[in-house]
Amino acid sequence: MKRTLLTGLFLFAFAMTACGRASQAATQPATTAPTESQATALPVPTDTAVAVLHTETALPPTEAPAVSVSFANDVMPILQTSCVECHGVRQIKEGLDLQTYESLMAGSFNGPVIIPGNGGESLLVQLVIQGEMPNRGPKLTVEQIQIITDWINAGALNN
Repeated sequence: MKRTLLTGLFLFAFAMTACGRASQAATQPATTAPTESQATALPVPTDTAVAVLHTETALPPTEAPAVSVSFANDVMPILQTSCVECHGVRQIKEGLDLQTYESLMAGSFNGPVIIPGNGGESLLVQLVIQGEMPNRGPKLTVEQIQIITDWINAGALNN
């Protein structure tokens, strides 16, 4: 029991040192008011390894994805495979033509389907996440939806 406790304490100290963060919260008296950064920090989970992984790998929601997504190379092939049959080739349902960047950005009868910089609010992303689109054929994979979302979040550029 004593050895397990010591090992756990050692691993905790090592993890805190390895991630470059001093354990200020543990050394400050309880009566000291938290700083702004401490006030907004998430509670530390009891499993230290999870806490280190979480803080080092999670992107803040306002940051653009680190990987550059290309419309021509990444997004357009998904649209050609899964969408343009109903939104461009045979017909243009709801006035949405997905054959070109310009027609995609023009939107549909209902308005824009892409909000550059905001994938979560873009109608195109909402419909594929909800499984409403594509209406025929296989649904988009999680990876395909992520590519489209990352492209929109990065500004929906014609690249």
